[in-house]
Amino acid sequence: MSVQNPDKALSRKQRLQEKQRRQLAVVDTVDKAEAKVRKAEVEVAMAVTEAVQVFGGVLEASEGLDMPVQTVERFLGLAQDEAAAANSVAEAVVVS
Repeated sequence: MSVQNPDKALSRKQRLQEKQRRQLAVVDTVDKAEAKVRKAEVEVAMAVTEAVQVFGGVLEASEGLDMPVQTVERFLGLAQDEAAAANSVAEAVVVS
């Protein structure tokens, strides 16, 4: 009586299909995680934008948030890009 290896029982085609299924599942997981990260970055960008307004400037917000000026500026740029994208979508909806 011999014990068969489960991988040997599968054909090459089945092994390839299983490998591709796992790869696609991982890609899907990464895509979903990236979307969550993007959403979180936009939320932080909006909060940083508000902080700049409340603190009265980029330098003051940087100090108040204990965040490097470059990071504050990066989030401000992201918020600006997001607002521009939202305006583009809104304009496209109005036009169509």
